[in-house]
Amino acid sequence: MKTIRIPFYVTISLTLVFAGCGSSKIIPTPVENIDRMPLKIAPIKEKDLQRWSHLDLTKDTIPGMSVDKAYAELLKGKKGQKTVVGVVDSGIDINHEDLKNAIWTNLKEITGNNIDDDNNGYVDDIHGWNFLGNADYEQYEFVRIVKKGVGTPDYEKAKAELDKKRKEAEEEKQQLDFILDAEKTIKNHLKKEDYTLDDIKKIDAKDVNLSRAKSVFLQILSTTSVADFKKEIEEFKDHVYEQVNYHYNVSFDGRKIVGDNPNDLTDKKYGNNNVIGPNPKDAKHGTHVAGIIAQTRGNKKGGDGVINNVSIMAVRAVPNGDEYDKDIALGIRYAVDNGAKVINGSFGKYFSQNKEWVIDAIKYAASKDVLVVVAAGNESYDLDTTNKYPNDTYDNSPEYTDNVLIIGAIGPNYGSKLVADFSNYGKNNVDIFAPGDKIYATTPLNTYEYLQGTSMASPNVAGVAALIRSYYPTLSAKEVKAIIMESGTTLNNTITVGEDKHKANFKEISKSGKIINAYNALLLAEKRTKK
Repeated sequence: MKTIRIPFYVTISLTLVFAGCGSSKIIPTPVENIDRMPLKIAPIKEKDLQRWSHLDLTKDTIPGMSVDKAYAELLKGKKGQKTVVGVVDSGIDINHEDLKNAIWTNLKEITGNNIDDDNNGYVDDIHGWNFLGNADYEQYEFVRIVKKGVGTPDYEKAKAELDKKRKEAEEEKQQLDFILDAEKTIKNHLKKEDYTLDDIKKIDAKDVNLSRAKSVFLQILSTTSVADFKKEIEEFKDHVYEQVNYHYNVSFDGRKIVGDNPNDLTDKKYGNNNVIGPNPKDAKHGTHVAGIIAQTRGNKKGGDGVINNVSIMAVRAVPNGDEYDKDIALGIRYAVDNGAKVINGSFGKYFSQNKEWVIDAIKYAASKDVLVVVAAGNESYDLDTTNKYPNDTYDNSPEYTDNVLIIGAIGPNYGSKLVADFSNYGKNNVDIFAPGDKIYATTPLNTYEYLQGTSMASPNVAGVAALIRSYYPTLSAKEVKAIIMESGTTLNNTITVGEDKHKANFKEISKSGKIINAYNALLLAEKRTKK
């Protein structure tokens, strides 16, 4: 579940076009005291920003999960059980310097003998399973519905969504083409590929096109560097062409290379054991999610993982586009059957043709005492009025299971902008909030990046859940869920939230009304275990 932030200068450029110019209490600090605390006005230092999600609101005035405090005061000298966390995602770079020691290995399999030694249905599944095979790009679910034709359930709704999204994509492409054309004009005039702000300032623009291009880039480079612009515009270009060529393309068949029937749940013999995927760079999302949970603590090679005694089971089931319900259902079952005690699902969509397959898989996880943690989504939607798949309730019906946590995202700045501007929310359909904006973690090929999304908030919670299950293994998945929700830090902030950026009280936008707190959660786990 990716968030693409459209560069601010896209709007600027179009404006120029149309203008024709160039102690051990469960909650140690009372809510009223927290709300009156001074805010962190000075910019957060880079070393703190890289691991802000582990800091403490009371001590640091940064709304982290108090992970450092938990390790320093509660876990020091203790040893927990190694906990397996299944990461159902886009693939994981299992060779990453900061992850390779935390990757799950199936000891029942003999590497490379091309035999299903453990008879689980998957040949040589040493570190997990890749349900996508060599597939990478996919359509969105509503496009697949339209492709099936009139009479397909939700066809009219899907068609309306496709028409809307196609229009938006064409507008974005127009914006992109304008910026690229302006850059080309600048390069041609300067007769070089590399340019600086000073180069552009010195341009004596005597024709309309050059004058307009100069005006565009003077505004763009007034708030960003040339290097950052080039990186952002390249990401924006990839985003636009992925939408046009794959996500919204009714004719595209991304599943053909896999060779199965995605509409037949009994067709299970497909995929391979390459859990990274065909292109390591395309495993960025899954690698980042895994790193949030498990990257090595204290080695000064990037951020820190939430839990240092964990095995990450890689389940590749989320393409660049919308996941198939079949892959998610089988991926969850695979993780459950092979020993995961927590499963992270940083994915989601708003149409689902076979949601019952995923519901059954989640219920199966419940029957095996496995906690499933899911991202709430990144469209600023109220999930009490919009169904997002998967969830543990649809159309505000009672929850069909008690082993699921739905996670919204917050950012590092305590105050009215605490909730990440992209995060979905819901008094009845989001359970708790966690750090999900400006999260620094592993990315493929021994790199690290800041990424954002409820995709990043979910593994933070999955990491805390794994901590609880590691040190208090007698607690059930249901109990761990309850502990996380009850032990969070309650806030009374007035925040802005939703597509319309309306004001709301933080405690009213999720079921718990809280942000996750690892320190409090471990205290409560200790108390519950003694009982």
